[in-house]
Amino acid sequence: WRVQQSGFSKQGKPWAMVLAYMDNRAVQERFDEVFGIAGWKNEFKTAPDGGTLCGISVKFGDEWVTKWDGAENTQVEAVKGGLSGSMKRAAVQWGVGRYLYDLPTSSAQTSLEKTDGWNKVFDKKAVKNFWWKNPQLPSWALPQNSKVQNTKADFT
Repeated sequence: WRVQQSGFSKQGKPWAMVLAYMDNRAVQERFDEVFGIAGWKNEFKTAPDGGTLCGISVKFGDEWVTKWDGAENTQVEAVKGGLSGSMKRAAVQWGVGRYLYDLPTSSAQTSLEKTDGWNKVFDKKAVKNFWWKNPQLPSWALPQNSKVQNTKADFT
């Protein structure tokens, strides 16, 4: 989960709207899990407008099948962000994390008190911190196969 917007109400209570997302390590873990470390590969190219294209190839028999997508370089760690963003988008072409687009934006439970396991937000306007708890994914978004386990590179 990541914060999309946050702030404080007129009564001084914190609020946070959060989105589910996947990080690049989750993509790598999923492809390793499904295809094995030698059953997939990625490659990068410069996009026409200076961003990054990523192709993720999967081996089917003796043939490699590739799906491509791209992303602009980001403002923070521009090249790394472009590589990561394009790989995540290419993974969606394979169906990895595609269901996350069907999830609604969620309001997170918040607190002014530091709470173990909760995430910290610094509100620039109020110049103070508050904490928020990751929402639960709906049951339809959780793995149905008991053999599939969440890994350390979880989607949350």
